[in-house]
Amino acid sequence: MINSLQIAKTGMQAQQTQLDVISHNLANVATAGFKRGTALFEDLIYQNLRQVGGNTADNAELPTGLQIGLGVRTVATARSYSQGNLQQTDNNLDIAINGNGFFRVQLPDGSIAYTRDGSFKLNAQGQVVTNQGYLLVDGITVPENARSLTIGKDGVVSALVGNAAQPQVIGQITLANFINPAGLEPLGQNLFLESAASGAPAQGNPGAEGFGQTLQGFLESSNVNVVQELVNMIQTQRAYELNSKAVTTSDQMLQRLTQL
Repeated sequence: MINSLQIAKTGMQAQQTQLDVISHNLANVATAGFKRGTALFEDLIYQNLRQVGGNTADNAELPTGLQIGLGVRTVATARSYSQGNLQQTDNNLDIAINGNGFFRVQLPDGSIAYTRDGSFKLNAQGQVVTNQGYLLVDGITVPENARSLTIGKDGVVSALVGNAAQPQVIGQITLANFINPAGLEPLGQNLFLESAASGAPAQGNPGAEGFGQTLQGFLESSNVNVVQELVNMIQTQRAYELNSKAVTTSDQMLQRLTQL
């Protein structure tokens, strides 16, 4: 009877974690390039009270055993990297990746982070940066007298400079891809870091084999499905209530037992 209290407690903790993940998804439903997370669970160790396949007194093997599970725990949060919807913004520095790949961003300590958020800006030196001011690794600088900026599907950045009639190539956007993007470590600020689980990044130009194309004037929206998250929230609430009911029932049975 005491085990049931502990088991139900682990169930409530697991559903609380699930609700935390769902809440985080919903909170970022309007975050550009956000990828939804999912909590993953596993059952805990079992008390083996009767070994399956053991011998009985008649030298016959037991077809089943007696194992009592001790509950559940959260083992991981998996992130889905499915493509989000592409929303047109008509901003020349908004870039969406249509397909696989990440933009490469240089952090203040010199390390490289990766992002799907293509809402870039220009700093005081004309360099392309993120909303946090982090430089794009490709080192693209827009001339002060540039009249227009064009970014091709292949990542080539060109601009009309001064009174020139022909555009001038000023840079090339490259992308990074991972064999296991779900293994990237989320850093916040729409950034991810390479990890041992993600593997080393492969670099290439947009549109090359294994890499998506860059679309100027578009942003990739979050891939969170609000309806699905609300359904998951209701399921989580019901599961939490059932585990709470199991705690209450176990407590009542223990009270009855002490009255015997």
